[in-house]
Amino acid sequence: MIGDAANFSSAGRTHWGWIIAIVILLLLLPAVFDTNTPTLLGIWALFALSLGLMWGYAGILSFGHAAYFGLGAYTYAITSMNLGESTAAWMLAILLPAFVAALIGAMMFYGRISDVYMGVITLVFSLIMAKFMGATAGDAYSIGNARLGGFNGIPAFPILNVPGDPSMPIFGVPLYYLVLFCLVLCYLVSRWVLSSAFGRVLLGIRENEARIELLGYNAPAHKTAIFSLSASMAGLAGCLFASWAEIVTPALFGLGQSVEVIIWVIAGGLATLMGPVIGAILLGTMKLLLGGQTFIDNSLVTGAILVLVVLLLPRGLLPTLMGWRRQHDQRNVSRARSNSLRRRGGERRQQRPAPAQDTTVPRP
Repeated sequence: MIGDAANFSSAGRTHWGWIIAIVILLLLLPAVFDTNTPTLLGIWALFALSLGLMWGYAGILSFGHAAYFGLGAYTYAITSMNLGESTAAWMLAILLPAFVAALIGAMMFYGRISDVYMGVITLVFSLIMAKFMGATAGDAYSIGNARLGGFNGIPAFPILNVPGDPSMPIFGVPLYYLVLFCLVLCYLVSRWVLSSAFGRVLLGIRENEARIELLGYNAPAHKTAIFSLSASMAGLAGCLFASWAEIVTPALFGLGQSVEVIIWVIAGGLATLMGPVIGAILLGTMKLLLGGQTFIDNSLVTGAILVLVVLLLPRGLLPTLMGWRRQHDQRNVSRARSNSLRRRGGERRQQRPAPAQDTTVPRP
């Protein structure tokens, strides 16, 4: 259950041991495997983390979260083609999605739009962006030196480079480390946000928005802020994806992209930050493995996994595993306590003095 009381006590807790161990393992990964696929999985994990932060802890579900992923990718591609380098391009790829999300979020949250209509609005915005970008073929649709290209997208733009030095591009292993750094940084920023007073208000909004407002907090402002922060993280993921793929297309705004990230978050587990990351990595790996064959459709497999998760693991993979671990620990504690009580009872029986024998002589 999302609103379980344990989430309030653990929302901002950082398990440094696990984080350090995982980061060390990922740092050593390029010595064993090729970094192309892990880089893509890291980008998808960052994208899922952006939605999981907003949905799991503020209760805001965006059915069109891919709009900000695609907007970050297109912003980076267009800006880098016009400037010839990436320093300003990646910054704008973060700021523009955040600004657009702030506008849309303010209209929805201050307008008191219900959750159902909010889902429709976010989905429609993503579909409008996909439709518009798909209809931009021809020389008339260009921004400076960048032709939007319609369904063909924008290819051959400059990839990420060392800030201020276009002669030093970032690709291969350095790009993998950059993606890993961005993922860890966004994870820690999310933890910091949730452990702050702002994060506690978000948890309260998720549980009972009316009560939070009665306490004097501005719920629409908090919801707009987390909506914008989530969009900025999605825009960063889109920027990294554009540099990895070296092409952007309208499919980045599509319904399939939005549905996939929702399934990743559900499968990994809501109300956790590592759950969406794990869900994106596992299901993303499965998607890439199934992409090389034509016998089974990827969408069919993904849909079947969603149904199984909802039926068998309604809380998601990570919360379920954590629940099993807590139950196991509680059983061990109960067993140890009962053994301790049993030993104490035995010691008391051994220390108890023997009853005195009757030495009186019976009468004849």
